[in-house]
Amino acid sequence: MSAHLPRLALIGFGEAASTFARAGNWGAAACGWDIVPERRAAMADYGVIAASSAEEALGGAGTVLALVTADTALEAARDYAPYIRPGTLWCDMNSVAPDTKRAAAEEINRAGGRYVDLAVMAPVNPQQLAVPTLLAGPDAADAMAELGALGFTNLRIVGDAIGRASAIKMIRSVMVKGIEALTWECAEAASAAGVLDEVLASLDASEKRAPWAEKFAYNRERMELHGVRRAVEMEESAKTLAGLGVDPIMTRGTVQRQRQAAKRTRKDEAA
Repeated sequence: MSAHLPRLALIGFGEAASTFARAGNWGAAACGWDIVPERRAAMADYGVIAASSAEEALGGAGTVLALVTADTALEAARDYAPYIRPGTLWCDMNSVAPDTKRAAAEEINRAGGRYVDLAVMAPVNPQQLAVPTLLAGPDAADAMAELGALGFTNLRIVGDAIGRASAIKMIRSVMVKGIEALTWECAEAASAAGVLDEVLASLDASEKRAPWAEKFAYNRERMELHGVRRAVEMEESAKTLAGLGVDPIMTRGTVQRQRQAAKRTRKDEAA
């Protein structure tokens, strides 16, 4: 199967990259690099060739999936741009602000690569390669074809401008992650006051799409498990709003609440 696939480099091998690799069954077509040794060691379990360096991973690749952490996305583009071949598609799937993506694009394009702004619009599990993904940039159509060949099935181009896909994701995240933070705060206060059942009943009466108890449980679980990563993403959302002239008051609060939820979980686990 791998003989018919684009030569692929995976930069970063966390939850998203490993999920895609397992679902895609890319075999020898995929070569990966991660700065964390344990993640490099895990690549063989997903059929991915583990490179000994970023330069090795990128040297023969025509397509790159950049899936590092949000706070290292620009650094990865800057550090690894010298290793890409002319014409390489750098598909940046990181959740960062449009300005961050535009700065990363400058690094990649200066090195002769073709930068594409991608936004993954839902958790990669359980949808895997069917996760809704937006693409933007002058080379989005070429990237869409390459990703389709790799097995991605839910791709949509939203424009030619780098940062447009990211803007959709970041601004949407103000609501999605903000609701999670408000849920946490409301549940904590209601529990402390001994009125959680009454608050839940009142909310259920005003919105019938799903019981609020389910929403509370789900949102709080996501914060406790992924609060650190989500806080980093929301910092990028705050940058996005600030860049648009909108003071991100609630978004800054969401960053703090996401971090606190994750910190509390770590304390509970250590107790």
